[in-house]
Amino acid sequence: MSQRPDLRQRRAVLEHEWSRWVPRLSVAGARPGGSAALRHEVTESWARSLSSVDPGRDSAPVTDGGPVHERWTSSPLYRPVSGLAGELRSIAEDAGFVTAVTDESGTILWTCGGPTMRRRAERVNFAPGGRWDEQAMGTNALSLALRTGRPSSVFSAEHLVSALHGWVCYCAPVHGPDGRVLGVLDLSTTWDRSHPLAMSTVRTLVSTIEARLTTEVARPSRLRLTCLGSEQVAREGRPLPLRPRQLEILTLLALEPGGFSPERLRAALYGDRPVTSSTFKAEISHLRRALGGAISPRHYALTAPVSCDAADVLRALEQGDTDTALLRYGGPLLPRSEAPGIEEWRTRLEVAVRKAVLASTRPEHALRYGERAPYDAEVHEHALRLLGPKDTRRAIAAGRLTAALRD
Repeated sequence: MSQRPDLRQRRAVLEHEWSRWVPRLSVAGARPGGSAALRHEVTESWARSLSSVDPGRDSAPVTDGGPVHERWTSSPLYRPVSGLAGELRSIAEDAGFVTAVTDESGTILWTCGGPTMRRRAERVNFAPGGRWDEQAMGTNALSLALRTGRPSSVFSAEHLVSALHGWVCYCAPVHGPDGRVLGVLDLSTTWDRSHPLAMSTVRTLVSTIEARLTTEVARPSRLRLTCLGSEQVAREGRPLPLRPRQLEILTLLALEPGGFSPERLRAALYGDRPVTSSTFKAEISHLRRALGGAISPRHYALTAPVSCDAADVLRALEQGDTDTALLRYGGPLLPRSEAPGIEEWRTRLEVAVRKAVLASTRPEHALRYGERAPYDAEVHEHALRLLGPKDTRRAIAAGRLTAALRD
């Protein structure tokens, strides 16, 4: 059967574009096998993509879902990938790659790599929040892997978007225990750094992640961090004694799974205080030993799952579950801490919970939150607006409002 005219025309465009690049790339031996033949899956992807993507665009669009931190911490891939974060960073930095993890829609949730490659990647928004599905960014390895459910690589001018012609990408989908595709793991670099072992490395890493997903289904996290309204860490139900500074470090790492550079974590803990590098590193070392080595070196991140009440609240809010958020919200984050990073997260959590309460149409949410916010007149007024004239709980809200206005 002959090809449709539009597909024939689009294939001709691809062949012309590819012919411009093959002489340059084959000299360096960058394309595996040195073949300039067009692959059927690439041709078909171009044909689908040209109706929605301009090949001249300079970067991937930003997801319309807003910041992706909460989506990442609530993703089933968060814990297994965090457990491999140190290894993923070492591979990316040593080999000159950028590593990325997407969700099932093709939105990047997490990346790592050396500063030079990350800057290059950020120019095309190969970064958290960037959309790399076929409809948004045309033919690329991530979109092919999501569409086919199989490992995929896309080299140089096989990408639909010209801004990606200097790149080569290797990736594979990550399947959950039920067989559902949860996202994609990708290793990307410039075409002159392509390596024949890159795809096998991606396959091995994905197999490890999938094995950890299966293990987590059978065995839940054993380390529990309580940092809202109180300060406690427990391992298998037994308290794990940590100093206040170590609790601050653990809390920050639990809330920011992408981890911290040494400079950024030091600033989050001490601000402008003159604290020596040896003191800072000693705190990290003590916490690493207490956690059985579960903090990666160089770029500090947790490498073992830690359940955290603050992360639970953020996840519930992201899912629109105000009931669970209020149930888990025990009070301010590490209330005795004066670390700048903790103070910032404390404010973010308080604002997020309060905003959800004021947006809710259920009076019990305002009443429950009002117990912990006796001076918040707006919350008490919101409760009164939602309570019916014969609801006996109006007296509680009215009393709180009177006290708040009097003080």
